Order: sequence, then C-alpha cells, then structure tokens
Amino acid sequence: MGMSVTISAATAEDAEQIFKLQYLAFQREAELYGNYLIQPLTQSLDSLKAELAGDTVLVARLGDEVVGAVRGSLGEDGTASIAKLCVHPRMQGHGLGARLLRSVEASLAGQAGTTRFRLHTGVKSEANLRMYRKAGYLAVGNRTASDGVHLVILEKEADATDFAVSA
Repeated sequence: MGMSVTISAATAEDAEQIFKLQYLAFQREAELYGNYLIQPLTQSLDSLKAELAGDTVLVARLGDEVVGAVRGSLGEDGTASIAKLCVHPRMQGHGLGARLLRSVEASLAGQAGTTRFRLHTGVKSEANLRMYRKAGYLAVGNRTASDGVHLVILEKEADATDFAVSA
C-alpha cells in the first residue's frame, strides 16, 4: 500500500531530519560544481534551527520521514526570498520540488506586503533552472557566491490571485 506525500509547516522537531536531507540532497549539486563547500553542505544545525524559528519552512513528508524541504522569508521591500529547496534523491523527478515551490510561494504570498519572489541556483543546474522557468521565474541577474559558485538570480511577481484559496 502506497503513502502520499504531504506538505506542511516544519516544526523544531524536524531540524535534524531537514539537516540530514539537505546534506544528502545537495551532494549532486556539489559534485556538479566540484565544490563540497557550498553553503547547504556547510550550514550548521544551530543555523538551521534559527531559520526554523524565524523563517517560513515547509517540509514534505512520506509517513514520518521528511523527504523534501524549502525555506522562505519576506524582506522589508516586499521581496520574498526562497532558498534551499531540496528533495530526497529517491523522490526526485516526480514533481515534489514544484509542489514545494508552489506551497512556499502560497505561504509567503499570504503575508502582507509580498510583491515578488526571488531565488537563485547555480548556472549549471539545468534541472533547477527548468523547474523555476516552468514556474514563471525569469533570470534578472547573476552573482558569484562566497563559495565561488556562479549563480543565476531569478524572480517572478507575486500575484495574489494566483494563490487564492477557495473555501
């Protein structure tokens, strides 16, 4: 009997599972760039716990197992930053990343003052770029991260009508 994946707000008790998932899921990115010092692999558990306490953090669960996660935060200028979207390698390729992205967008769009979403990914991360473009994101710039990885910055407007929930 199969189980379905549910998406919900993360709790403080999820910190260790998210930490381990993030480390596992970003190995492919590290390999792609030949750089195992990328921030998702070097982030401390305490730093992740701080994000859980202050940011919008969603998890995808298969039973009791966290198989996906994403974080978001709203800046003073109305830009909602989305970061560290990750899916367990065995769950990739089935639309879970896109579901997490839509869920965090909806959660952030529900906060007063949200005008746009911004995220970034590495220039070589074709699957990520495809998913973000399909979700309506457009490249607006680039930068080099402190770990040396060249990033593409993508944005899209936050149209509240896209996230209206019908009763």
